[in-house]
Amino acid sequence: MTENAPRIVRVDTPQGPCAQLHGRWGAAELGNRARWKALSAQLRSHPMALALGWDLRQLQWLDHVGAQLLWSRWRHAWPQRLICTDEQRAMLARVAALTTAAAAPEPWRLGAQIDHLGVLVLHGVDHARHILELLGQLLIDLVRLVRAPQRGPWRDISGHLYRMGATALPITALLGFLIGVVLAYLMSLQLRQFGAESFIVNILGISLMRELGPMLAAILVAGRSGSAITAQIGVMRVTEELDAMRVMGIAHGFRLVMPRTLALALAMPLVSVWTTLAALAGGMLAADLTMDISPAYFIQALPAATQVGNLGLAMAKSVVFGACIALIGCHWGLRVKPNTQSLGEGTTASVVSSITMVIIVDAVFAVAFRNIGI
Repeated sequence: MTENAPRIVRVDTPQGPCAQLHGRWGAAELGNRARWKALSAQLRSHPMALALGWDLRQLQWLDHVGAQLLWSRWRHAWPQRLICTDEQRAMLARVAALTTAAAAPEPWRLGAQIDHLGVLVLHGVDHARHILELLGQLLIDLVRLVRAPQRGPWRDISGHLYRMGATALPITALLGFLIGVVLAYLMSLQLRQFGAESFIVNILGISLMRELGPMLAAILVAGRSGSAITAQIGVMRVTEELDAMRVMGIAHGFRLVMPRTLALALAMPLVSVWTTLAALAGGMLAADLTMDISPAYFIQALPAATQVGNLGLAMAKSVVFGACIALIGCHWGLRVKPNTQSLGEGTTASVVSSITMVIIVDAVFAVAFRNIGI
């Protein structure tokens, strides 16, 4: 151990035992991992009674970091016997004056928990009311668009349709293809045990076309486009563009909410079919490699294994998925406060809410159409 290393030496004096400090108690020395571990071991093994004497005169260096360490170790109280220089005492007094004790944790109370639950319920009701207002305004804007289509924001709709639909095709195709490969491979391990390899066409066709394809596409679009919608509108709030639009008499619903909702509602069925086809291609490739089921047989058996109604149901669900994702993204974007922290929190909440809503809507469709024979 070097002479500069911070350490504590116990010495006996006529007044009683005393802790004598040596070395340099500064930020540079205490920031060294090896020295800090050695000093921490000494502090844990050293009795911290305030009746113990403390001698700081042998210190080579003491700054506010070391003084804060000592004051915390003394539990924010002066020891009964302290021997130090005037400069050291002044530094310790300054640290003591600026140190604030941590607030005691509030005791658990049933009333406070009920009040907190009530606040959460009120927040949920407020969000539901705002989304209902957006939906109502969307219906009014659609009627306005039908009555005067020449005044509609068609350039905005086409731009959003390209950004949310066309640019999402590569990533959805890649992930859909990989999901199809994984599902086909896992199913082949089980079907081979019973000699039912040919049923992989039925399983992949129904599961991908009706459930997994639309849901996978919706989850990807929710994380990709839903967050982008919230971020775009949130930045407009931060830069006060929304206030400028209101001053100019431009309705937020007609120029911001409706174009994004229409574009995503139109793009989602196409993205869903594209993702399903990519997943079926991946499943067909994996079935050919693992179970020697030729692509020709796969393509020939697929129409007989799945009904056309499954595709119609998947596209209908995708329209609802797209509208919900767009409305939720606009909802959180319009509620962003003019600061970056609120923008980040709103974007995160938008993605989580959109994915949750997709799963809930899919469950509702599954329950509603369970007995119609599709």
